[in-house]
Amino acid sequence: MNSLISLTKTGKSLAVFSVLLLFPVFSFANEAYDSMEAFRSSAEYAIFVIDNLWILLAAAMVFIMHLGFATVESGMTQGKNSINVIYKNIFILCTGILTYAVIGFQLMYPGDFNGFLGLGGLGIGVDTADPVGMFTPAYGEQMTIYSDFIFQAMFAATAATIVSGAVTGRVKLSAFMLFGGLLVAFCYPITGSWVWGGGWLDGLGFYDFAGSTLVHGVGGAAGLACVIILGPRMAKFFNGETRNIPGHSVPLATVGVFLLWFGWFGFNGGSVLSADPVEVSYVFVTTAISAAAGALFAMLTARIVLKKLDAEMALNGILAGLVGITAGADVITPVMAAFTGAIAGAIVVGSILMFDKLRIDDPVGAISVHGVCGIWGTLAVALFSPAATFGVQLLGVAAIFGTTFVFSLATFSAIKAVMGVRVSEDYEKRGLDLSEHGVGAYPNFTMLDDSFVTAESEAT
Repeated sequence: MNSLISLTKTGKSLAVFSVLLLFPVFSFANEAYDSMEAFRSSAEYAIFVIDNLWILLAAAMVFIMHLGFATVESGMTQGKNSINVIYKNIFILCTGILTYAVIGFQLMYPGDFNGFLGLGGLGIGVDTADPVGMFTPAYGEQMTIYSDFIFQAMFAATAATIVSGAVTGRVKLSAFMLFGGLLVAFCYPITGSWVWGGGWLDGLGFYDFAGSTLVHGVGGAAGLACVIILGPRMAKFFNGETRNIPGHSVPLATVGVFLLWFGWFGFNGGSVLSADPVEVSYVFVTTAISAAAGALFAMLTARIVLKKLDAEMALNGILAGLVGITAGADVITPVMAAFTGAIAGAIVVGSILMFDKLRIDDPVGAISVHGVCGIWGTLAVALFSPAATFGVQLLGVAAIFGTTFVFSLATFSAIKAVMGVRVSEDYEKRGLDLSEHGVGAYPNFTMLDDSFVTAESEAT
């Protein structure tokens, strides 16, 4: 993440107070110790322990978000594909951790490089010649290198998890697994290095506190490319009409969204990279306000546009508000956080409807929530805070979104040419649980897809 910056608040006195409060943190950030014993006996050790513990707790909260993604995607899609959704999410989380350990961490944070592409080596990168420096404030943040890695690894898998929701119901499991692994191993850490790794966008002043573009935008761009290649579900568009294919369990999706909201406090709060009481509590507040505003304005927009009280749109409104505030949770004021979330909530409804008009089938609205609202949130930093200029933010969005889209389009096209990316019509009708896994998520119930019944009857 970006290095700590002072909170943007009204009044010079509060700014001075923040600097004084943070002074002990900055004062020992690069101090070296001869041994771990010397460090543990120092006055700074207690502060370091608290900071490091908070990063680990935040990492655990982000880990829980992956359960949230699994339940949201499963609940918002057809019951006959539930096991397939869960299987993909398990694979992505585990693959993300391992690939990030082998190559991603060092690719994203390579140290001295040319600002565009670098590789600091393989593995997590503990310096065996100076191991003490990796576990004291000399590392450069208020955490050990292991805490830094596990926190970042939880982020790494998120981008591919977003793609999982967009392509669900018709993608070959093997094709998705291959693509997801490549996205996490290469595209995500390379684009991330341009900002969080001290690369060229960071040098220009691009600001993305916790990943509206670097995490969510990457997932949205990749999802869009894959959906374009994959095509829509068989029953989604018929005779010029867009059909609603409802998810099988809104309650399950609701559990997932609230798990995500809980985890987002770790996602954004952990990105402070210390347990500083002012900054962490401030980020919690802006995160909560934006999510709440996003939900309410998604409800209002859906009521006006769709003429109904749409629970799924309300849930996506929460996520839209969370994605929107992620880029500037530490620099956007609480009042402006409400505006950020409210606009994101309205945008997500319009975006989902727009993609339907364009015949781009995204079963859970992942492209709209993470991609479109990620772009909005990144630009909102320039509109609602002095942390960055609009031109630089726009350039960063274009570079990261464009690079990810091209990478995904080329990679998924190559996979399609070699092994295919879409299941057969019979598999899709039957459901991927039975077709690819040989078992249904609900063995005591007959999973009947009414949309196929309707579409086929009209076709005949």
